[in-house]
Amino acid sequence: MKLIEYADTEMMMIDLANTLAGEINAALTHEDRVSVALPGGRTPGPLYDDLCGTSLDWDRVRILPTDERLVGPDHPRSNEGMLRARLLTGAAAQARFVGLRPGADGMAGLADRVARALPLNVLVLGMGEDMHTASLFPGAPELEAALAPDAPPVMQITPPDQPEPRITLTAPVLRAALSTHILITGAAKRAALERAAALADPQRAPIALVLKGATVHWTEEE
Repeated sequence: MKLIEYADTEMMMIDLANTLAGEINAALTHEDRVSVALPGGRTPGPLYDDLCGTSLDWDRVRILPTDERLVGPDHPRSNEGMLRARLLTGAAAQARFVGLRPGADGMAGLADRVARALPLNVLVLGMGEDMHTASLFPGAPELEAALAPDAPPVMQITPPDQPEPRITLTAPVLRAALSTHILITGAAKRAALERAAALADPQRAPIALVLKGATVHWTEEE
C-alpha cells in the first residue's frame, strides 16, 4: 500500500480529483467504456465537487456507488442521492449511473446489471473507524459470504448497529479493480488503517482485502 499525506483536506481533494481524471482519461484511450465505483458519506463530497467539472468524455463513463443504504434516493442517507447532487452535474451529468437499488427483477437483475459494468477501472473507497469499507462490516452475518471468491457482484448486508440494511459490492469486485484509492481523514482513521494492515484479516478488518496495491490518501484534518 502507498500512503500519501496531505497538509489539508482541500489539497487532498484537488489532488485526488486530478488523479482520478487522469486515470479515467487514460482508460478511455483504449476502452469504449470505463467504470468507476465511488463511496457515499460525508467525506468525499468535496472530491466530487472538484471532479464533476473535469473535461472528460463523461458519456463513456459508468458511475457506480460502492454501496447503498436501502432508503429512497431522496433520503439524506442515500449514497445515490449524494452522488447525483455532487458528482452527476455539470459536465459529469453525461455519465451513466448504475445504481445498487434492486428493481422489479430483484437481486438477480441487479447483479446482472452490475456484472455488465465490470471490471472496475477505478475504485475509490472510504473506511470507518471499525475498519469497514463499502458496506462490508465486521460482525455482519453476511460478511463471510460477501468475502468469498465466488460471491455474486452485489449482496445485501445487515450491518450491526446501523439503522437500515444495505447493498454492497463484494470482495471479488473490489479486489479486481484496476486502480484502487482509499480516502480517509483524521488521526482515528489513520490508526484504524494501521490496525487493519497489521491484522491482514478481512473478517476482522474488511478494508484489509484491498490494501495491497491501493493508494491511501490521508490528511489529519477532518
